[in-house]
Amino acid sequence: MTRWPAVVMQGWIAPALVAVTALTGGCRAQELAVPPAPQEITLQRPTHRQVPRPPAATAQALWVALDDHLGQAAGGDQAAALLTLRSAGAAPLRLVAPGGGSEPLATGASLRFSWRAVPLVKPLELARQVAGPFASFESADRVAQRWRAQGVDALVAHPKDWQVWAPESAPPLPDVPARLWTATVQATVQPVLEGPKGGRTLQGPLLIEAPDGMRWKGGVMRGPFRLQADAYGSWTLLEQVPLERYLEGVVPHEIGAGSPAAALQAQAVLARTWALANSHRFAVDGYHLCSDTQCQVYSDPRQAGPAVRQAIQATAGQVLQWQGSPISAVYHASNGGVMAGATEAWAMEPAPYLRAQADGDQNWSGAVVLPLQNDAAVEALLNERQGAYGAGHPRFRWSRIYSASQLQAALATQAPRLGAVQAVSVLERGPSGRALALQIKGDGSGSPQVLRLDGIRRTLRRLPSTLFVVKPAGAGLWRFQGGGFGHGAGLSQAGAIDLARRGQSVDQILRHYYPGTTLVPVSALRHAP
Repeated sequence: MTRWPAVVMQGWIAPALVAVTALTGGCRAQELAVPPAPQEITLQRPTHRQVPRPPAATAQALWVALDDHLGQAAGGDQAAALLTLRSAGAAPLRLVAPGGGSEPLATGASLRFSWRAVPLVKPLELARQVAGPFASFESADRVAQRWRAQGVDALVAHPKDWQVWAPESAPPLPDVPARLWTATVQATVQPVLEGPKGGRTLQGPLLIEAPDGMRWKGGVMRGPFRLQADAYGSWTLLEQVPLERYLEGVVPHEIGAGSPAAALQAQAVLARTWALANSHRFAVDGYHLCSDTQCQVYSDPRQAGPAVRQAIQATAGQVLQWQGSPISAVYHASNGGVMAGATEAWAMEPAPYLRAQADGDQNWSGAVVLPLQNDAAVEALLNERQGAYGAGHPRFRWSRIYSASQLQAALATQAPRLGAVQAVSVLERGPSGRALALQIKGDGSGSPQVLRLDGIRRTLRRLPSTLFVVKPAGAGLWRFQGGGFGHGAGLSQAGAIDLARRGQSVDQILRHYYPGTTLVPVSALRHAP
């Protein structure tokens, strides 16, 4: 269970019911008012600490988290880690209060914050239905959409893993386990600006201006920055970054700065499209995107060399659209020679531009006949590589061995009564041959356990993809023989590099991996991201 700062847990309880007597008025003098029978109404408690929603993501500003869950341990048994911010040049950092003002709260070459649990005047009662954890935002969002279709205000949250939160009175969803979580919040965590004469407790959000940039994790970020509370009682350090500068911090980390120009341009378009299409990802916490692998890896934009900058400039402001909206511009390292459909990767609605098909030249495409829905067909694919795009990727073909004890350890949290593993098998495959359901049988009362979709790789983390066959490899051993690295949907970066080297343009590469989509300026989108 997630540990919340300054919270008294109350266990799982039913919604509180309060009896009230309705009042009547406007009766004529000769009539005797008869009080109605008492009625029971449900007091709906909030699901979480409310924070302001972020503004709409624009080309001028994305709010990207550089660090999150700050101060989470304040008020607990251990002190929360300090946050120290340092200027990258001679100009000092400026700490500005909400709403600004002529005088900053503080200036200095560095600013140091500790965290303090401040008691609330009135305790805050929270209650919510919690579904999850989920292996990805995409799978969590699909569950949230199902609840919203029933009129439920469901939210995707990321306290540690992806979860879906709904009001305590939300009706259950078929096949989606949910639990009732309740808490009484006794205090709120506030930042304390440390100085030579002691600390000063502050209210957020706080703005941090850095005229010469701010040093961060071995790099320099230009800012400006925000320090603001999240939905979990902790805090987030954000950078307010223009979209094109954000791409400078993303593209070289996602595909490699040495890639051919057309592949770099394709990656720039996808990173821009993905950012706008996913700007609601952390709405519950008041910002747009994170900076790690749960989003797109983002770090020091200065690391973008001339080739990356040229690719961003060559595609400036361009996105891929489908029916007026930015597409779900997912991408990955290598698809092993066959693209996956969206529903093979996540529990989400099908996307017409993300579909299973062979990824190779004419000979390869003619030899790979979909669907690949049995072990023999997948094994035949894995035994070939000639003609497939991106076949030079180091994980285009791979092998991993899991022992019974390793499998049992990987499933210990979700299946503690699985017992010693006896058998491993693929129950269901998608059109591209990827495993949709992997069954693991043990000799315990919790057997069998079935892993599905992105939950397979979330649990068995050494598997590069779900395009595999699995066979016994000795007593208590199983060999996973597979291809590709990543979920397999959308652009294969290895394939894009291969196509670019064969003379394909950015338009041809994008049409190949996202058929039916069109490249347009952001201003041409009919639906706001």
